[in-house]
Amino acid sequence: MSLLTPRRRAAAAVLTTALLVPLAACGSDDSGEDSAFSAKPSDSASGAPKGDLTVLAASSLTDVFRQAGAAYEQGNPGTKVTFSFAGSQELAAQVKQGAPADALVTADTRTMDGLSGETGTPTVIAENRLVIAVGEGNPEKVGTLKDLADTELKVVLAAPEVPVGRYSKQILDARNIEVKPVSQEPNVRAVLSKIELGEADAGLVYKTDAETAPGKVDAIDIPDAENAVASYPAATLKGSKHSEAAAAFVAWLSTPAAQKILQDAGFQQP
Repeated sequence: MSLLTPRRRAAAAVLTTALLVPLAACGSDDSGEDSAFSAKPSDSASGAPKGDLTVLAASSLTDVFRQAGAAYEQGNPGTKVTFSFAGSQELAAQVKQGAPADALVTADTRTMDGLSGETGTPTVIAENRLVIAVGEGNPEKVGTLKDLADTELKVVLAAPEVPVGRYSKQILDARNIEVKPVSQEPNVRAVLSKIELGEADAGLVYKTDAETAPGKVDAIDIPDAENAVASYPAATLKGSKHSEAAAAFVAWLSTPAAQKILQDAGFQQP
């Protein structure tokens, strides 16, 4: 038998209700809005907005951006960065066709400038130089750009519409060196692959690409006076569904942490 009188039971019920109401107010209401004590969905541990990002990037960034993406994800829990690598001219075509992506990084400013209506303001995040790539041990004894004019040498270049192909043409034309390549490839990694497989004796690639194939490819430096500087601009895409997260990633590429990753891979600070 309860020892409480009806009047005392009513008072206890009122007291219990008074205690429970503030507790309920601390949680989410039926509308699904977050309480003041809940983390905002767009915030990450570092303060950068969250969002799954797709980044279109030049082929020469393949290895270093995989490292950079992993580092960014580690510092920004809740964000996943997926890369799509191709020649810059292919990436530009994808952007113009409306491919779903959030940011773009090309291997030249010309390609990026041609997409000004599709991107935010670009920022150059790195620079690169060209080298002569040859098979391990340099069996054909290639030493300078002039050696590439030897018609008995199998030389492979990137197509002239590709940034590295345009840079190659620029430095060869400046020295009046005529090269008849056995093939013209769609991106720098295809040029490198031909040399790795022994299908070509030499080719012009970025220094950073040659460094990804130790034991297979040797790199012959080209003097700065005869070389070209490749600039890598990064920008958000106006069609992005995660514009704030995309902007945060592009901004991060210029931070000391990202720059160290790029420079450790052989890229130069702009």
